[in-house]
Amino acid sequence: MLIFSLVGIVIAFIGVVMEFRRDLMMLQQNSYRNERYSRWLSTSQDTTSVMRLVSGAVVLASLSTLSVPLVSLNLVAIVSIVNIFKLAGSKYKKPLVMTARARRIFAVMIILALAVIGGVSGICLSRGLSLEYVAIATLAVYCFSHFFTLAANIILRPVEKRINNRYYRDAERILRSMPGLRVIGITGSYGKTSTKHYLNRILSEHFDVMMTPGSYNTTMGVIRTVREYLKPYNEVFIVEMGAKQPGDIKEICDLVRPSVGIVTAVGEQHLESFKTIENVQRTKFELVDSLPSDGMAVINDDFPFVANRPVANVECIRYAVGNTGAAGFTASELTYSPEGTLFTLVTPAGERHEFSTRLVGECNVSNLMAAIIVALYLEVPVDKIRYAVSRIEQVEHRLNMKRTPGGVTIIDDAFNSNPAGSAMALDVLSMMKSGKRVIVTPGMIELGERQEELNHEFGRKIAVAADVAIVVGHYNREAIVSGIESVADAGVEIRTADTFAEAQSMLSGILGNGDTVLYENDLPDTFK
Repeated sequence: MLIFSLVGIVIAFIGVVMEFRRDLMMLQQNSYRNERYSRWLSTSQDTTSVMRLVSGAVVLASLSTLSVPLVSLNLVAIVSIVNIFKLAGSKYKKPLVMTARARRIFAVMIILALAVIGGVSGICLSRGLSLEYVAIATLAVYCFSHFFTLAANIILRPVEKRINNRYYRDAERILRSMPGLRVIGITGSYGKTSTKHYLNRILSEHFDVMMTPGSYNTTMGVIRTVREYLKPYNEVFIVEMGAKQPGDIKEICDLVRPSVGIVTAVGEQHLESFKTIENVQRTKFELVDSLPSDGMAVINDDFPFVANRPVANVECIRYAVGNTGAAGFTASELTYSPEGTLFTLVTPAGERHEFSTRLVGECNVSNLMAAIIVALYLEVPVDKIRYAVSRIEQVEHRLNMKRTPGGVTIIDDAFNSNPAGSAMALDVLSMMKSGKRVIVTPGMIELGERQEELNHEFGRKIAVAADVAIVVGHYNREAIVSGIESVADAGVEIRTADTFAEAQSMLSGILGNGDTVLYENDLPDTFK
């Protein structure tokens, strides 16, 4: 019986360890913030998954006075083995990155679990009870794994704060040792990453430039960039600034002290945390409010909550593609094709500069405008700007267009869809007239109380831009489909798929030479 108990304990503990890794992955995807992780738990219903309910039933049944020890051990082992295989076979779009912080949290989770299991073992040994209760306790730890994740994160808060403060001071020291460094901050509800890449490519024609890599747009991401990537000979530092709550951008500005700030957009993004678009506006304009009096703000008037925000503390240049009334820089004569875009930039002085780019879509032209304006401000010659713009590569998953050998045009806009961006992507799709126009999308997320309303409106726009719509997953399916069907005589063929793999299979039977497919958004693992 002892051997059976030990085997049951080991199997159950392996299941716990694997579940802890999955829980930690979700905590990491929620920025290590317990409140966001808890919000995910409440919306995902992960606490009441089939495996947890079955495991809980086994725990309760095993504790019954009618239970048979050998039967209980077998049930614990069977349930744990099923869960181990299930977790081992799971594929994630954004798997766990075992950073130093993740390792610390994981270690504390394991210690807490061992403390519980060890405590039950001590009670069993002191009272002469069967070790089957230890196996049952281990399975119970799996059932309540989320509490261990939250507890470990809380326990480590003082440690993480101390470590972060040390890194912050080191980054601050490095930046203060480079008084000639020009820091350019970029923020916005959307478009900031693309604008960062475009500006980096243009300025690199004239300066030695460093930009925050990937999506390193948090305070700690910027600190890591400064400590690991910034070099003493860099002349310009481009800093992408993201925010999930008020004060996030000001915290980054207090560290890097930008002299130029770009606000690409203020829109309905991350409303679950910001609640209102006014809060989004206040947070994004923390960048502008932090600029010195001799600095410059470059802001996009195409968004109402940018255009209606006065700026008095610093020189402000407004730009626009559509809402050109108060804009100093405007774009005109936009011409799209599968090869790219032609457009003319008109300056406040009335000068007209023609540009050719491989990029497509009004949003990309808008992002290019911001980058060009800053380059002109920094006195980069127009010829160098024009050359760089013509050579800019499309940023992956951000309205990226390519052709397949079979003659199908793919518009990849799979990164972080939003109301404004999705509308622009659909505008590009609608201009493709050579064949069928197909959209593959799971809809938009993190829109708070307006989630259903905005996805319904998204469906209405699909109805006039596409010929075939493949709606992936269940999260926004009803809202999108009802939006499409609400448009009279839409003529859109609606298909649904549970996964992107299933959608891909559907495409193989739909697409032919001359057709276009738009991939709009790709939900992370937290929104399945």
